[in-house]
Amino acid sequence: MSGPSASPAIRVVVVDDHQIVRDGLVALLDALDGIEVVGSAADGREALHVVGETTPDVVVMDIQMPELDGIEATRFITGRHAGTRVVMLTMNEDDETVLAAMRAGASGYLLKGSGAEEVHNAVRAAATGGMVFGASLAGRVASYFAGAAAPAARAADDPFPDLTDRERTVLEMLAAGRSNDAIAAELYVSGKTVRNTVSAIYAKLHAAGRAEAIVKAREAGYGRG
Repeated sequence: MSGPSASPAIRVVVVDDHQIVRDGLVALLDALDGIEVVGSAADGREALHVVGETTPDVVVMDIQMPELDGIEATRFITGRHAGTRVVMLTMNEDDETVLAAMRAGASGYLLKGSGAEEVHNAVRAAATGGMVFGASLAGRVASYFAGAAAPAARAADDPFPDLTDRERTVLEMLAAGRSNDAIAAELYVSGKTVRNTVSAIYAKLHAAGRAEAIVKAREAGYGRG
């Protein structure tokens, strides 16, 4: 029950391609004190439309979805809607996916199966400008921030200083011999996203094609991990 001095409810949109999961999250969040679910979406592309119409405070976002994956949808949302924060709620806990979500602008990252209190705390923290990560991920996130200054130091010696973090990740996979489809599956992005990224890499490396890009990358130390 809200009184005259009660804070406005946190407005939330739920995005998940599995209807049972989506409906369950909507029911869970709607039952939490101080939270109002104002919309839901079954994929990333629909999420952009729903967010544009409802301007929520927080989006609870799955990652692996058709049409537009959660990482790319998060990048669009945080880039276009400064007042909207995103909390990832997913089964994926590999380091690259967690870091990709952070780079895309996510304010939290929880694993499916998190308790109602943990989800509640994450949504509330995100709405007030904080960041929350599940207990199993906290150590990795701390390590990421501890090394945040390192890329600037490495950039001085990097033969490809114009590459973005995503492009470096894709180049590493290219140099290791992965196909575009394998890269897309591993990063949970669309094939089109990978093709666009690879094209950007070719341009920045001044490479005529894949073979030349791989040769240049391996000469620079990529693909040996």
